[in-house]
Amino acid sequence: MSTHYYFSWFNDFLPEGLVEWLQEDLQDRQSLVMISAQPSDYEDGQINFEDITEWTWLHQANLMFKENHFIDYRMPKDEARQWIQNASVIFLCGGDPVQQNNFLAEYELTDVIKNSNAVILGASAGSLNMAAKWVTSQSADHTVEIDTIHDGLDFNPFAYESHSKRDYASFVQGYLFPLSEEIDVYAAEQESAIRVKDGAIEIMGPVYLISRSKIQKISV
Repeated sequence: MSTHYYFSWFNDFLPEGLVEWLQEDLQDRQSLVMISAQPSDYEDGQINFEDITEWTWLHQANLMFKENHFIDYRMPKDEARQWIQNASVIFLCGGDPVQQNNFLAEYELTDVIKNSNAVILGASAGSLNMAAKWVTSQSADHTVEIDTIHDGLDFNPFAYESHSKRDYASFVQGYLFPLSEEIDVYAAEQESAIRVKDGAIEIMGPVYLISRSKIQKISV
């Protein structure tokens, strides 16, 4: 069973405790494959990893890889699938969850990722797409007219909502409570992470568990 990390967002460095988790789990550092959540958002053919926030988090934590690959529309579909198949770590980056979801489907990457033995990391949009379900809503500042429940990669049997600077205890009631009637929802504030390892869920930072319209803060 692969190990999965759901990051909200980190404004500076990865927390020390999270770095210790990652150092424990990322023993194979041959190949890091990062998947864009804004796959058409580029101006030229050059990729500068120092401009990718999620890569800098790992680099600053001295979690470096022999090979680094970034997948967006600049990379041919067959090449993208090959790199994912051979990846030690797959990182679904932050950005636009809908764009990333559509890109995974268009490039036929979903099954390749789910069949991988790599450690899977996600940040913000990437974390949403790792979960079983997630929601787009005007209440979450998404540019949508109606609330919509989306299917993710379903690595773990819960829904996920990412970072917010607002009070989550009141913020999530309007649009996450309906989803929580059918599946547990983890709502993560800034500077938080969830690790699922061998089926066990561990929490770091401010996270709320919403189940059947009841909120429980489970920060550690």
